[in-house]
Amino acid sequence: MHTFFANRVTGRAAAATAALRVFSGIFFVFFGILKFTMHEFELSEFILYGFPDSSLIVYLVGLLEVVAGLMLIAGAGTRLAALGLAVVMAGAILTAGVRVGGWFHLGVAPTMLVAMLYLLWAGPGSRALDARFAV
Repeated sequence: MHTFFANRVTGRAAAATAALRVFSGIFFVFFGILKFTMHEFELSEFILYGFPDSSLIVYLVGLLEVVAGLMLIAGAGTRLAALGLAVVMAGAILTAGVRVGGWFHLGVAPTMLVAMLYLLWAGPGSRALDARFAV
């Protein structure tokens, strides 16, 4: 179980990984909060992307983005958070990317997917709560 929390990177790579983790966490918290504060707009976008007319889906995605984003910022359960967010980014590419396209859905979303896959592989980097469990 300890390898789930361990780093595969050290030194400067661990510091860079931590910076990526925190930046990504802030990114996801911001966009997750939008699912609540601009709910009607987000719902109309989800419908445009091919999702059913359901506020629940928007709220669940927003909740996942906020909670997993906060986990990334803290470095707590980094790989679990990265896995959940990788699924969200893959879904964004396969729905919004295919239906709408554009620089955000076919540029930012794939970049964040790659970042989450990297964190899934590398672990949290330096200065993470996960280090307490990687004994």
